[in-house]
Amino acid sequence: MKGKLKDYIYQPEYECLSRSEMENLQSERLRKTVQLVYDNCKPYRAKMDEFKVKPSDIRSVSDLCKLPFTVKHDLREAYPFGFYTAPQRDMVEIHASSGTTGKLTVVGYTQKDIDVWAEIAARSLAMAGVTKDSIVHVAYGYGLFTGGLGAHYGAQKIGASTVPASAGNTIRQLTLLRDFGATHLCCTPSYAIFLGTEIEKAGMNIEDFSLVGGAFGAEPWTYGMRDELERLLRIDALDIYGLSEISGPGVAMECMQKHGSHVQEDHFIPEIIDPDTLEPLPFGSEGELVFTTITKTGQPLIRYRTRDLCTLSDEKCACGRTTVKMSKVKGRSDDMLIIRGVNVFPSQIEAALMNVAGVSPHYMIYVDRVNNLDVMEIDIELDGNLSPDRVSDVESIKKKVETEVNSYIGLSAKIKLCESGSIRRSEGKAVRVIDRREQ
Repeated sequence: MKGKLKDYIYQPEYECLSRSEMENLQSERLRKTVQLVYDNCKPYRAKMDEFKVKPSDIRSVSDLCKLPFTVKHDLREAYPFGFYTAPQRDMVEIHASSGTTGKLTVVGYTQKDIDVWAEIAARSLAMAGVTKDSIVHVAYGYGLFTGGLGAHYGAQKIGASTVPASAGNTIRQLTLLRDFGATHLCCTPSYAIFLGTEIEKAGMNIEDFSLVGGAFGAEPWTYGMRDELERLLRIDALDIYGLSEISGPGVAMECMQKHGSHVQEDHFIPEIIDPDTLEPLPFGSEGELVFTTITKTGQPLIRYRTRDLCTLSDEKCACGRTTVKMSKVKGRSDDMLIIRGVNVFPSQIEAALMNVAGVSPHYMIYVDRVNNLDVMEIDIELDGNLSPDRVSDVESIKKKVETEVNSYIGLSAKIKLCESGSIRRSEGKAVRVIDRREQ
């Protein structure tokens, strides 16, 4: 990385506030937001009345715990526009999350909300070293999914050249990355690794690319996966966090220290709660991440349960920012697999695989029930230089994988090693688990 750390802070007047200054700002904005939702959103007014809490009861961030939680089901119950706090005519953009488990979760943005989103995305990309001289290749999907437009808005806010490639067509992606001289790549980490493995197959040379960094998110990924991504593309790979309900990418972002993502606290108040008792937990405790938006005008959310499991830290960061940092997401409380009474997250299995030479980061987990007993199979691709026909090598690798997986999750699993390229690729969020127990 060229330049000093301070050169990568986009808005030091907000990103470097003291803790007391930040809490004062948050408290002021929280009071306004609570009044806004109480006056303009029927579901929130009903929730607050049920809890016997009025806007006047919320004076500072310390009063946040008095407010009720919001969950995805609430948004679906109010489908499509029941959580708006602004008139429809003021909504300039509408996004929605996947409807695979129910109705779409709809989120409306006013122009002010879009401006804030661009601002936090710009802060995030600046952490990756993006400047006016950068060329940012956006390979997130564009559309109802917030990934593509979020990275796009941020790059344009900085003044960088933006390539709206969207997802799909791998050969075209690689050709554009190389020929346009992209300096930064934005996409899911699994797709970035896929692009990296396809360079040589496409008859290209990584030496002909100009990439130096990237912002990767939309799915949990491990430090081992980061190492692989950085090796393949020869870049600094940073984690960007966002979710449609709160804001697209940019809610939090890793700096070059690569040890936790800075939450944009002047716009979002983070909490960690126990997902069972719903009680707030102190810094350093692992639990469910909860966000309250304090600058959104079209559809603010109060204490929204993300279902993402992580920790928060207020330790000083060498980059100079003073904002609270969140750890990498370990998994989701509602994505957690319970196998023979043991809690298992795909990220644990991924971490185990990254410790074994000879296998790639491409895998699928199959969970089934045989004779009333849960069984798990993990299909893993071999490294491109190995073939399942090389029996002695494969057996050795298989035993190592079995040992690592058992060490990480405390369970045995059937391991199946597959040819390189045989597991279906995803250009969006990677699908890692197929649970057949309920089918």
